[in-house]
Amino acid sequence: MVQNVAGVMRELESEDFYLLSGVEQGMRFSEWVNRGELPEYAGLTGEEVGYRLDRCMERDLIRRKTMQYEGYQLTFEGYDALALRAFAERETVQGVGAPLGVGKESDVFEVQSYQPFALKFHREGYTNFREVNREREYTADHHHVSWFYTARKAAEREHEVLEALYPNVSVPRPVDQNRHAIVMEKLAGVELSRAKLTAEQVVPILDLVLRELERAYDAGYVHVDMSEYNVAVHEDGITIFDWPQAVATDHENARELLERDVSNVVRYFQRKYPGEAPDSVDDAAVAAAIATGEFDSVRDH
Repeated sequence: MVQNVAGVMRELESEDFYLLSGVEQGMRFSEWVNRGELPEYAGLTGEEVGYRLDRCMERDLIRRKTMQYEGYQLTFEGYDALALRAFAERETVQGVGAPLGVGKESDVFEVQSYQPFALKFHREGYTNFREVNREREYTADHHHVSWFYTARKAAEREHEVLEALYPNVSVPRPVDQNRHAIVMEKLAGVELSRAKLTAEQVVPILDLVLRELERAYDAGYVHVDMSEYNVAVHEDGITIFDWPQAVATDHENARELLERDVSNVVRYFQRKYPGEAPDSVDDAAVAAAIATGEFDSVRDH
């Protein structure tokens, strides 16, 4: 867990991070890094490498496997430690607080900084790397890809999209990114899945979500993974989050993916709020209106 790593950070020395960085460097070429290559990768003597390996293994930052050779690999905790050190050196993060959300593909924590932020660690590929690697566009052209590469590319992609969309689209404000982690504005409100909307709020909130999809499309992106779990509802409106799978609007399947996003959102409202949500919506027509900047209100369709 990140909170455990945050506690360990105070115990780590510069040479420990040299070792972790060396393992990271070696994993660019092999899933398990040969023990004999670590002095070169880490810039440490063989004796120092042995000492640092023991320290990092005791803290669950690396793991060892004996095959034809003695190999080492970062754990996600080790990768977390490298990202946290980078954020600390930039003075972006001063401490890690309570978890805000833990899922299959990411963990999000509150962090102490000059204002409350959220720290998101991408976990794509750690437990189901082959499946994720096949599905995600940002790894499709790479044959030798490690799980930490997949997670880092997801973070880079999401940060890139947030920077392109904010502030014209209601998304979390991006603050910093390193490796597989993003620091961003802490979300206000609650997930749409947990919100209890009144009858008077249903259509206006649905309209807001669809309008933000239109703004995102106008800015050049389709979310691709829209659901009630990545929309936050708050006093000022809504915020759409989780953008690592977003595709550009010039993607060959952009219109189809936009239509799927529209369908996911509309069907959720129809299931949860029968009678209040529109009972008949032409998803293709709404998606076309969004794509052409002509969306006015879901009630008109």
